[in-house]
Amino acid sequence: MESGSKGGTTNLGEAKKLSVSVVSSISEVSSDEWDSCSRDATGSEQFNPFLSHGFLSSLEETGCAVKETGWVPQHIIARDECKNVLGVVPLYLKSHSYGEFVFDHSWADAYYSYGSRYYPKLQCCVPFTPVTGQRILVRNTAYRDQIFDILVSALMALTVKFQVSSLHITFPSANEWDKLKEKGFLQRIGMQYHWKNRNYKSFDEFLMDMKQSKRKNIRQERKKISAQNLTMKRLRGCEIKARHWDTFYEFYRNTTDNKWGSAYLTRDFFHNMASKMGDNVLLVAAEEGEELVAAALNLIGGDTLYGRLWGCHPGVYYPNLHFEACYYQAIEAAIELNLDKVEAGAQGEHKIQRGYLPVTTYSCHYFLDAEFRKVIADFLAREAAQIKLVMKLLHDSGPFKDNVSSVEA
Repeated sequence: MESGSKGGTTNLGEAKKLSVSVVSSISEVSSDEWDSCSRDATGSEQFNPFLSHGFLSSLEETGCAVKETGWVPQHIIARDECKNVLGVVPLYLKSHSYGEFVFDHSWADAYYSYGSRYYPKLQCCVPFTPVTGQRILVRNTAYRDQIFDILVSALMALTVKFQVSSLHITFPSANEWDKLKEKGFLQRIGMQYHWKNRNYKSFDEFLMDMKQSKRKNIRQERKKISAQNLTMKRLRGCEIKARHWDTFYEFYRNTTDNKWGSAYLTRDFFHNMASKMGDNVLLVAAEEGEELVAAALNLIGGDTLYGRLWGCHPGVYYPNLHFEACYYQAIEAAIELNLDKVEAGAQGEHKIQRGYLPVTTYSCHYFLDAEFRKVIADFLAREAAQIKLVMKLLHDSGPFKDNVSSVEA
């Protein structure tokens, strides 16, 4: 399969044929065609905004996920003989491992120590976004399972054709994770912290499910916000103005400069993404007087609120504001919007005492070198056992009363 050209043609039966090609920009597929695949793959009730054409195209159009930053788009497209798009896969040829949130730097080191090359590699994901979702996006037709298999075969064939070390599918759904094991992919798990909405009617109702000490701590943290003369607002869609995004970008840069050392997203990305995503964008804003001093960016899905980025004014420190903006406001918003859960992003055991419990995340890894594959398989087995043990310990010492279920969200 050449980039931008047709790959193989496969018979689906009843004289139907499927052609598979690779495109070097998502702009080569219409938003209607891409989003039809995305919505059919997830179901509208579980709509995932990060899989939308609007979000992914914003990353490309504003210079975030492009060749110059080490993300070469190589999206796979499956069309029938009438040129209808029946399946798509977001895919990138990468020269590094940044912006993925599934860490494989030690694998790269191992390759290099034996004189082998780890980069470039193929990465099937949503760039800079540690959010679980479908990765093989297929229209809901009678040939759905066949098209899924064809797209996975195309991914594996590209790995060979491009002569890369490996193919990585990060944060796929649990169902895809199971299917890909049968195709020869190694399985990896990770851990995040999510909040589960147990049909709460209010934040106080949620607090009543917490152990008394945790409940008291949260109430004290929230009181400190008003005591600092801070006002919290939740802004959606057109309520978020260009000035909000410009200020938020400065906050975002403050966070990345202090924490990670490099900013993956550009100023234009926030403006571009917001214009395309509309009411699916929720910005939690903290104001002191008329001045915006901190904000947290969330996206709204079919049943989930996704907390993504946070930033604050570089010159001032507001105790507990991070917890309020990122966790408590998100919980209130999820209750108000009747959403099933809040995904608060990667890392952070401090989330547990605030009602966010550990859940499993998934990734799949396909290696061409049999010896490295075996070594990494052994590593993943040991890592998985460790993660499962940690998750059990965290669940057993959770913040909720004993009679409240601590089943994964």
